[in-house]
Amino acid sequence: MSKPKRIANKFLPWIDARKKHRLTHMQVQMARELGLNPRRIGGYAGNEKDPDRLSPGEFIEALYFKQFRKAQPDVVQTIEQLAEMHEEKRAERISAKLAQAAPASPDASVDEELVDEELPPLGQTPSQTGSQS
Repeated sequence: MSKPKRIANKFLPWIDARKKHRLTHMQVQMARELGLNPRRIGGYAGNEKDPDRLSPGEFIEALYFKQFRKAQPDVVQTIEQLAEMHEEKRAERISAKLAQAAPASPDASVDEELVDEELPPLGQTPSQTGSQS
């Protein structure tokens, strides 16, 4: 898949968190499935005062295993792939709305009976044209 032209704002914090905390694509997906906040992932990291704490990636993996009883998701997708799929769906929705809002072609809406009838000159009703003959 190619890189999308635009990445939706809802994916940007995850890309930032992945870069800042050196997370893998799998760990980012695990964190998203767990419902973690990408802005708070740094709070899970160990530091000099508490070296026993796990790194953010290890913490996410441990929490994922505890919650889902499996080591990793079945299918791992990158944020960029998700953003591209999101943009494709968005484009499909927009084109569907435009197709729905566009009027039907004039040929399809014209009734054949009306085409066969002669139309009166402008400003006259059909009853006026019949009385003049």
